[in-house]
Amino acid sequence: MSAQLQGVGLTHTNGHIALQTINLQVAQGERVAIIGPSGAGKTTLLHVLASSLQPSQGQVSVLGQQPWAVNARKRQALRARIGLIHQAPPLPPRQRVVTAVLAGKLGQWPLLKSLINLLYPVDLHGAREALTRLDLADKLFDRCDQLSGGQLQRVGIARVLYQRPELILADEPVSAMDPTLAAHTLSVLNQEASRHGATLLASLHAVDLALDHFPRVIGVRAGQLLFDLPAEAVTREQLQALYANEQLSRATDEPALTAPAPQITRC
Repeated sequence: MSAQLQGVGLTHTNGHIALQTINLQVAQGERVAIIGPSGAGKTTLLHVLASSLQPSQGQVSVLGQQPWAVNARKRQALRARIGLIHQAPPLPPRQRVVTAVLAGKLGQWPLLKSLINLLYPVDLHGAREALTRLDLADKLFDRCDQLSGGQLQRVGIARVLYQRPELILADEPVSAMDPTLAAHTLSVLNQEASRHGATLLASLHAVDLALDHFPRVIGVRAGQLLFDLPAEAVTREQLQALYANEQLSRATDEPALTAPAPQITRC
């Protein structure tokens, strides 16, 4: 089992309830999309799985370990086996793309190698290979502040591909890309996860992308799981309930799918 949550809840210090009694099991190698309206708890759920947020209640097991039942050193070692893709990658503006990609393995490398890498890239071939998969090889030596939002997101994805983690957690990884590029990027991410036997969970705002690219889809609303189904089994009625009073949108954030009568298409 790659990840398991049992009765997990999380309440922030301001009293906001982000997750409520989440029960979830994800097997090794599964590819799962998480959908739901803004503020539903999708990002919080991914950060709990990444062991960067400790739940207020319940049990979390990730890659065979309970992150909050071990010491900080073991928890850090566990995090090195997890790749977290941020919607807005936290990349220093003046950092070179090659350095940003190679940072994917800082948690695996000895300290000396990590320090050397800050001065001189230690694996140009590996960084270029990861960027090539995402059509960014020509940006290898560019600075991050010279890139567009979509390019920065692809650099963040390339960093995780270079890391080659056992569990990939992607938070709105294609939100800054046009629909065609978003679909291509998700295809690459899915192919790489499958090729290396990694588990992939991705939160997505675009319903069509989730249904088209992931075999399993989880619907989250108000911190609760509304459904957990194969993509082909998700119905319009379930999407209407999930996005009640919200707009269902494609990657462009345009109201292509809107309640109460969402149009669902699959390629």
